[in-house]
Parts: sequence; C-alpha cells; structure tokens
Amino acid sequence: MLMSAFRRPAARTEPVVLEEPASPPAASEFIAQLGRQASSLGREAAEVRGVLDDTHKIATSQAQALHALAQQLQEVVRAQAAIDQETQQGLQAVAQVGDAVQGVGTEVAGIVDSLRQVSDAAGQITKIALQTRLVAFNASVEAKRAGEAGRGFGVVADAVKDLAAQVEFSSKQIAGTVAQLDTRIATLAREISREAHEATGQGAQEGGAVHRAIEKVAEGVQRIHQASQASQQVCAGLGGQMGSIEGEMRQTTKALDVALGRTETFLKISEELAEGAAESGLETEDTPYIRAVQEAAGQISALLEEAVRSGAISAGDLFDTDYRAIEGTQPQQHLTRFVALAEQLFPQVQEKLLSMSDKVVFCIAADRNGYIACHNRQYNHAQRPGDVAWNTANCRNKRIFNDRTGLASGRNTRPFLLQTYRRDMGGGRFIVMKEAAAPITVGGKHWGGLRLAFRF
Repeated sequence: MLMSAFRRPAARTEPVVLEEPASPPAASEFIAQLGRQASSLGREAAEVRGVLDDTHKIATSQAQALHALAQQLQEVVRAQAAIDQETQQGLQAVAQVGDAVQGVGTEVAGIVDSLRQVSDAAGQITKIALQTRLVAFNASVEAKRAGEAGRGFGVVADAVKDLAAQVEFSSKQIAGTVAQLDTRIATLAREISREAHEATGQGAQEGGAVHRAIEKVAEGVQRIHQASQASQQVCAGLGGQMGSIEGEMRQTTKALDVALGRTETFLKISEELAEGAAESGLETEDTPYIRAVQEAAGQISALLEEAVRSGAISAGDLFDTDYRAIEGTQPQQHLTRFVALAEQLFPQVQEKLLSMSDKVVFCIAADRNGYIACHNRQYNHAQRPGDVAWNTANCRNKRIFNDRTGLASGRNTRPFLLQTYRRDMGGGRFIVMKEAAAPITVGGKHWGGLRLAFRF
C-alpha cells in the first residue's frame, strides 16, 4: 500500500507529455500516515506472532507429552512381555504340580493298600486271640477238674486267657483305627487321583477335586497369557501410530518456528518504520512517550552517577550481575548488590511516568540482562508462599525478564528503541502494547535501559 508511492513507472515508448502534477501531500502528513500505518502493521504482526507463539508452546508441550507417553507405552510393552514370560513359566509350573500331585496320589493308593494289609493282619490277630481264649478257658476247666495237681496249670491258663482278651481288644482297636484311616485316605486318594477325574459317571463328580482345582488355575493363567499377548499386539499398533503422530508434531513445530521467524521479520519492519517516522523530527503518536522515556532515563543516569560519586555504592556493585536466587520464591526472584539502591532511587522517576497518560502500563528500569530490581509499586510486593498465581501477577520485582522485548530494551544503546508486542495479562486475556526504551548510562558505561510500555 505504502510502497506504491515508491514504484517506478513502467517503460514507455511514446513521448511523455508532462502534465502539471497534482499537489503532493505535505511531508509531515506523509510521515504521519507512514507512522500510523507502521503502528497498525506492528499491532497486527504482534497479534499474529503472539498467537503463533502460543500455538508453538502448545505444540511443543503436546510433542513432549506424546514423547513421554510413547516411552511409557514402551514400558507397558516391556512389562507385558515380562507377564507373558511369567505366565508361560506359570503354565509349566502348574503342569509340574499336576504331575507331582499324581505321584502323591499313587503313593497314597499304596498307603491304602498297606493299611488294608494291616487291617487284615489285625483281623487275623483277633481270630487267634479268640481261639487262644477258648483254649485257655478249656485248659482252666481241666485244671480245676485235676484239683490240687492242676492248680498251677490253672493259674497259667487264666493268665493266658486274660492276655488273649487284651490282644483281642487291642487288635479290634487297631482294626477300627485302620478302618477310619482307610476311609479318609481313600477319600484323599480319590480327590487327587487323575484317573478318578477322568472317569465317567458318579466317580467323575466325587473324585479328582485337586486336579480340577489345578486345571482351573491353569485355565486362569492361560487366559492371562492370552490377554497379555493381545495387549502386546494392541500396544504395538498404538506405538506405530504414536510414532507417526510424533513425527507430524515435530514437522508442525518446525513449521511454526519458520512462521515465528517470518512474523519476527514483519514486526521488525513495522518497528523500524515507526522509529523512522519518530526520528524524522515530526510529531507522531509515539513522540510523547519517546521524549518522556529519554528524559526519565537521563534522570536515572544522573541519580546513579551521583550515588557512585558520593560513595553510596561502588561502580562494581552497581554493575553486579551475580544474580543470587532467593530461596522459596516462585516465580524465581534474585538479589544483586544494587537492589537496595534501586528501591531507594528508581520509584521517584518510574512512578511519575505512570501518570502521564491512562495508556501507560508500566515504567521500569532493567539492567543489560533484563533484571528488574524495582518494579512499579503496584507490582512490587513481597511474595505469598505457595500462591504462584498471585505472585506472578503482583510480585514482578527482583525478577529477570530476558524475553525478546526485555533484552532488547535493556541492551539498546541507540537514543531510543520502539517495540511492539503482546502481553499476557492472565486469565486468558492479552493486550498488544508498544514499548519505548532509552539507554541508562553511568560514567559513560552502559548500565541498562528504561522501559515505558503503553497501550495503542
């Protein structure tokens, strides 16, 4: 639009008839128009750059989250592979338990047979004892008939009879105990016997309980094994898809980087045009702020030079860049050796510029690295422990603002610098501002810059 005024006329072969040109606009009007359009261009460029910057941050955050998720998915795949291996070993262990239980069943069946032999032997003992009692009884009767001659034999016969009675009683107890053991062990044998489980009819319902339990365990482990394999396949597919998405996110981030670079170019062009209009010496809408920040920067320079001259601070302490973090602050705050002096001297200059217009947002002095020792009073509070949101909005002192605008203003050595940017006001609210900055020098050495931000 503006460049049309600088275009060369197309080549012509016909003689040019010179006509009386229309009265050109006054130079001041043209420069004023140039300044307004540069300001408008800068505002739009700052808006676009801000949106792209936000989008870039979101895309970067999403790419990082996606990368972390992909790593976690790999951990899940590895865990599932371990589960798969463990379930395979579990299936083998269950099979071994089944074989071992079958071996126990065989041994138990042998014990049942041995107990039955014991029971049979006890039965034989009972019969022998009974016969012995009968023989002893008959001997006792005959001894009594023999009178005095058979008395000793009768005593022996009675003792044998009593002993036979005890043997009969004991053998019957053994037989009863063996019968109980036989019943219990036979039941155990049926429960752990695979043959009983594989049988048909009523035996299949009553026997093989242990093997049925083992088979249920084996079935459960098998289901876990199958589910693990299925999950591995799903995760493998997700891993491939996430890899593709991650690649696309990287391409998107690169494209946003390029776009940010382009908007930075547009923004610089607009700022240079606005500065050119202001440097022309003609009055523009930015001139009052430029003039004010230059005058105020000169005042701060004078105050600092006087402080060094009077011995209130040494030159080394004034130019201190050993930023010492204040423990427990969030956002992070720092101390330097000139903080106390800044809090004493800067407010008298900074606060005065806040009242020059309702468009002024802040006025702060920054050193060459963007460090703000003392902010405006409304943002110069002590932090509240744990209240990050409040601290971020209200405790902007003793902080380093080394973003594009902050560093450029702090390191500028030209008579003034004019910048345009979008500022985050919190709560999803943004405003586009301009900032005029002028250098602060002490003893001919560049200390930093005074930043004066104002709305359009």
